[in-house]
Amino acid sequence: MSTRFARVVALFAALALVGAGVALAAAVTVKSTKNPTFGRIVVNSRGFTLYHNTKEKGSIKCTGACAKIWPPLLVGKTQKVKAGPGINRAKLGRIKRPNGRFQVTYYRKPLYRYAPDTQPGTVKGEGIGGIWFAVKANGALAKTPSSTTTSTNTTTTTGTGYP
Repeated sequence: MSTRFARVVALFAALALVGAGVALAAAVTVKSTKNPTFGRIVVNSRGFTLYHNTKEKGSIKCTGACAKIWPPLLVGKTQKVKAGPGINRAKLGRIKRPNGRFQVTYYRKPLYRYAPDTQPGTVKGEGIGGIWFAVKANGALAKTPSSTTTSTNTTTTTGTGYP
């Protein structure tokens, strides 16, 4: 009997831990942080820079291989999106991805991480392909003079720009 009782207690303990994990994951937090180059930029709860693909106007373009390099900031169907410090709550939202999942938006811009940003606060994805830009806390894109496009007769492509 004591072995059975121990198993039941272990089962309830495991269920309690799973329940606590679900409660902790009840919200996805978007906040801002100060960047020395761009000012206040949008980051996820762990401090990783969030980017926007300028080719996405009303629909998601970054799927498949693109989404492996540029993981979307996803939110569950019933999860809340929480505005952390420096974020305008009224400008947070979500968009349905082609696979049926939901992605967090800010100022109607779908948000992504850049996989090679391995440390919080890095902005290695800034300007890639002329379409990926960090999002500022005011909703503007953090374009530097070197990341803006200019008219030239030379065409340059990168393997990480993805549409």
